[in-house]
Amino acid sequence: MSLSASDISELMELWEELNLTGDAHNLSHVETLVCSGAVGHAAFLHVLSVLYVFIFLVGLAANAPVVWVNLRSGGNRYETHLYVLNLAVADLCVVATLPVWVTSLLQGGRWPFGDAACKLTHLVFSVNLFGSIFFLACMSADRYLSAVRFANAPDGRRRKVARRLICILVWLLALAASVPDTYFLQAVKSSHHDGAVCRPVYPADRPRDWMVGVQLSFTVLGFAIPFPVISVFYLLLAAAIPPSADQEHRIGRRIVLTYIVVFLVCWLPFHAVLLLDTLSLLNVLPFSCRLENFLDVALHLTQCFSLVHCCINPVLYNVLNRNYRYDLMKAFIFKYSTRTGLARLIDGSHASETDYSVVNTS
Repeated sequence: MSLSASDISELMELWEELNLTGDAHNLSHVETLVCSGAVGHAAFLHVLSVLYVFIFLVGLAANAPVVWVNLRSGGNRYETHLYVLNLAVADLCVVATLPVWVTSLLQGGRWPFGDAACKLTHLVFSVNLFGSIFFLACMSADRYLSAVRFANAPDGRRRKVARRLICILVWLLALAASVPDTYFLQAVKSSHHDGAVCRPVYPADRPRDWMVGVQLSFTVLGFAIPFPVISVFYLLLAAAIPPSADQEHRIGRRIVLTYIVVFLVCWLPFHAVLLLDTLSLLNVLPFSCRLENFLDVALHLTQCFSLVHCCINPVLYNVLNRNYRYDLMKAFIFKYSTRTGLARLIDGSHASETDYSVVNTS
């Protein structure tokens, strides 16, 4: 699902192309109806641009150190180091595409970069967005299995190789999930204003079926499957912490539940609105200007809000972990302290700490 910057006139153009209504009366009504936006279109796009710039800056500042610190640590400390690293890379790549979309938004939705950039930018955005979601699901399963099922088993070579293979499969699945929508994207000339827009152009014989299929696949792969996986494994992990546990483990339980709540809060609004849009495509919801104005605004805002997850992930999965804070402090503050022996002193005092664990994140 791309960051569409098309205005309401482009939506009307799509409705006419898709021939969405079933009866002649409603079709005639759609063709002659002129909807006026509920909010000023130019002002709305500028507000979106400011929000995306904010997400870009925060996401860049939060994820870049995570990538650097995890690469620097060499993966020797954390069981789920590889997932954390790939998650940060995916989130970093997602926010890195935002300046391109902001440029389009500030030009009223026009796409000045050409057809190849339209496909490539969306592909990078979509692959890494799916990758980020899939790695969260993999991390939840891995953490439960490592902490409960294989708590006493050594983190041997086989498990490390298995994690590498899972990461490769996740990227391949993310690529496969992104290809259908990207394939149909084109920089096409708008019939309502000068310039081109970057939007999907589906086969003329069944455009509505293609659009419904793409939107439903995004909801299924981006929410309907990952969220239950994340919820089930983290709830099982939280349940494994006994009520009589010490304060540190009780804090760990709250952090585990926070993982679930944050994912739900960030992604549920967008997928709920996307489902409403799909229902309108299927004629389950009758066409009206009020509905289209709502969907136009809501899809933009909820998608923007969903990307806040790329800024929160580094905090939840890294900053709250004391081992990461130690590595970050050592990398920045004690980078040049080897001659004084201060780094060796810190390493010695830290050697007794446990490996990366969700119940050890205080």
